[in-house]
Amino acid sequence: MDIILLIAVTIIGYLLGSINSAVLVSKTLYGQDIRKMGSGNAGTTNVLRVYGKSAALLTFIGDLIKGIIAVLIAKYIAPDNHVVLAMILAGAAAVVGHNWPLYFGFKGGKGVLTTLAIMLFIAPLPALVALGFFLIIVAITRYISLGSIIAAFSLPVTVFFLGDGLGVASGFSEYFFFSLFIAALLIIRHHANISRLIKGTESKLGEKKKV
Repeated sequence: MDIILLIAVTIIGYLLGSINSAVLVSKTLYGQDIRKMGSGNAGTTNVLRVYGKSAALLTFIGDLIKGIIAVLIAKYIAPDNHVVLAMILAGAAAVVGHNWPLYFGFKGGKGVLTTLAIMLFIAPLPALVALGFFLIIVAITRYISLGSIIAAFSLPVTVFFLGDGLGVASGFSEYFFFSLFIAALLIIRHHANISRLIKGTESKLGEKKKV
C-alpha cells in the first residue's frame, strides 16, 4: 500500500506541474503561445517581457501554487513513515512536469518558481538563502537568469550544512540529494542563458530580448 501511495503522489505531482501557467495565461488572455514569443521560454520572465506585469503576476502565482499543492497533497495522503519521501517525490515530479508538461507537448519552462515553492515547504531556510542570493545577484546585475543559476548552486550546499533548516537532516540526506537533483535540473535548463551570458547577449531585467 505504501508504494502505491508514493507512486500516486508522484503522478499527482507531475500532473500538477504540467499545468503551465505561462502557456495558459498567454493562450487564454492573448490567444497566443508564449513559447513562440520573446525568448520562447514558458516562464514568468518571458511573460513579463512580452505581456507586462499583470500577466506575469498571474503566471508567478500559478507556478507557485501548483508546487505548494503538490507537496501538500503528498504530505496529507502519504503514510506517516514516508511523509518526507512523498513530499520529495511529489516536488521533484512537479518540477519535471513544469519543464516537460504532459498537456503542452512536453515543452515547458525552467521551473524556478515551482522549485522555490516546493523548497519553501521541504527545506525552508535553505530556500530563503537561495532566494536571498537570487535577489542580490539580480539587484546587482539585472540578470534574472544569473540570479537563478547562482541560487541553484547555493541550494544543495546550504542544504548540506543546514538540512531542512529546522535542525534535522544535514549532510548527505534525502534533502540534500533532492536539492542536488532539482538544482542540477534548473541549471541544465538554463544552458542557453549560460551561453548568452558568456557571449554578453543575455537580456537584462527591464530590457527587451536581444537578437
